This record gives sequence, structure tokens and C-alpha cells, in this order.
Amino acid sequence: MEKRKVAVPLVCHGHLRPVVDLFYSPITSDGFFLISANSSPMLRNGETGDWIGTFEGHKGAVWSCCLDTNALRAASASADFSAKVWDALTGVELHSFEHKHIVRACAFSEDAHMLLTGGFEKILRVFDLNRPEAPAREIDKSPGSIRLATWLHSGQTILSSCTDFGGVRLWDLRSGKIIQTLETTSSVTSAEVSQDGRYITTADGSSVKVWDANHFGLVKSYNMSCIIESASLEPKFGNKIVAGGEDMWLHIFDFHSGEEIGA
Repeated sequence: MEKRKVAVPLVCHGHLRPVVDLFYSPITSDGFFLISANSSPMLRNGETGDWIGTFEGHKGAVWSCCLDTNALRAASASADFSAKVWDALTGVELHSFEHKHIVRACAFSEDAHMLLTGGFEKILRVFDLNRPEAPAREIDKSPGSIRLATWLHSGQTILSSCTDFGGVRLWDLRSGKIIQTLETTSSVTSAEVSQDGRYITTADGSSVKVWDANHFGLVKSYNMSCIIESASLEPKFGNKIVAGGEDMWLHIFDFHSGEEIGA
């Protein structure tokens, strides 16, 4: 009788609070990387989970984190009313963008020239990283406090969700208007566009969903055993979903079957 192969869990220790956001970089010449947010952003090797470094400087909890296309810069959004951009090689802070309330979301544009933020002010802001001293462009028609914000389709569309409302809203950057809503029962705490641009992965309540990023239909839906705060599609082969939440573990699931293959 053939023995069933058991996957070796990828365990990432070191978090002192629940994992509220995680982000895989695109594949670079040095491999790919994983950044996660709790008390401070933590950078890891995306394949092994090995810790590389922690970005120190925020005076409040970090709610969101991301890497640019080449994994050379990191960004973070914090309860200290700021969003910061870091040198991902040295850990040095490059820019700090002050806000008037808690910042819950941040995202680099595909060309890494713009940084998108959102938070308790109910305003989406776009900062020009080529002119970091310039005022941000503001889109202020969000129906509630912004929980997350990210880019879709080469920086022409913005995805956002609200703390007190279900669904993911798609904004046209040129008009500043909502053009589509992905409906969910619970508030969406995580939304990520896959590296190939085919899928949007979301987390709401104890559910992880995968959507078609071009036609916006629901492709996959998985029910988890706990409340999930964040989820990401592993970029190298696109066959694993990594999810983190209130139990302070990173769980790994098979994309096709939904079976948990590591924790």
C-alpha cells in the first residue's frame, strides 16, 4: 500500500500579536519574499520562511505592509497615524507620510512610483514617490473607514474595503468613482491581486475567497476553522493559499482542493 505523503509545515515564529496582514513579493533574481504585519513589519524568505529582518520605527501597531515589484522597498501603515516607506535591503526609513488618523492600508503601484493609503479618515490617498514632498491625490467618497486598499490593472483601478461594510469596492482612478463591488457577508480584511493578474484573493470572517480579476466572478471559496485576517496566493506555482488570523499561525492550503497541508 502506497504511503500518503505528508507535507512539512512551513512555520514562521516570532509574532507577538495576531498576523493582520501578509504580502508575497513577485519572484526576483534573489527569489521571493514574504512580509507580515503585527507589532512591526517582519521580512522573511518566501520559500523557507526564514526571518531576514524587522522594520523598526512605528510608534503604534502596524496594520498593513507590502513590498514593491523588485522587493527593494517595503511600505507599512500604522496606528501611529503614518505610512512609511523603507529600504528593504538595509531597513532604513526612506519616507514617512503623516495622516490625521489611523492608517489601515498601503500598497505600491505596479511601477512602484505611487503609494496608495487608506484608513479611519475614509479617504484614499495616492502619494507620488518621485515627489514625496508633494500633496497626495485624495479620493474621499468611501462609505466607511477603509480597512484595505490595493491596486488592480496597472494602477488604473483601486480595490478597497470598509471596516463596517461587507464587500470589496473597485474604484476607477481617473474618475474617482466605484465601478464594481465584490459582495461578501462579512467585512473584508484582506484583498490581494495574484502576480499573474488572474485572481483576487480575499479574507472575510472565517472565509477565504478567490475571484476572477477580469470578470469578477467567484472562483473558489474556503471555510476556515478560525477568523482569518489575511490571505495570499503563493506566487511561485500558484497552487497554495497562505492564511493567517486570530490563532497567530500561518496556515497553508491547497489551492485546488482547499485541504490544509501545513500550519
